[in-house]
Amino acid sequence: DYDSCIGAATRYVTLHPGSADAAYAQYLIAASHYDQIPDISREHARTEKAIAALEEVVRKYPTSEYANSAKAKLEGARDQIAGKEMAVGKYYMDKRDFTAAINRYKTVVTRYQTTRHVEEALFRLTEAYLAIGIVGAAQTADAVLGHNFPESRWDKEAYNLVKSGGMEPNENKGSYISRAFKKMGLG
Repeated sequence: DYDSCIGAATRYVTLHPGSADAAYAQYLIAASHYDQIPDISREHARTEKAIAALEEVVRKYPTSEYANSAKAKLEGARDQIAGKEMAVGKYYMDKRDFTAAINRYKTVVTRYQTTRHVEEALFRLTEAYLAIGIVGAAQTADAVLGHNFPESRWDKEAYNLVKSGGMEPNENKGSYISRAFKKMGLG
């Protein structure tokens, strides 16, 4: 019963924040939210709750025995949200609503750079920007993809797409794409 567990653990942390078992109680809250994460085809409000609770474990109890497990679950939860954003972006691409697709892929690139979906998101940005004629942004997405993931199949596809238009990858260092990767120390 996840709700009962979350309620009891929340009361415990509230009443005994400095106790030796507070880290465990906080971890139980996070794990309970995490275990309720639905598949990517569903709304991700529960995933957001899991992320907030897992971040709380890492922030409040960084040296506890639960911090590493919380960090691993945190990456899994972020990957889940990025997967959902990618699925919605592809839906919009299929509908030829490129602006809506770009917004979804932009979320992956700016908020979820450490997930397994970021390489494809950069390719899809290249593809969508070319479709609406924003060549500079497409070249930047391709350049950032090639710089950070040079062996990726997505890099090869993006490069071929840009080349087929008679262009070369060319990074605009001031773009949100470049800034997102600089912030992460990846660019």
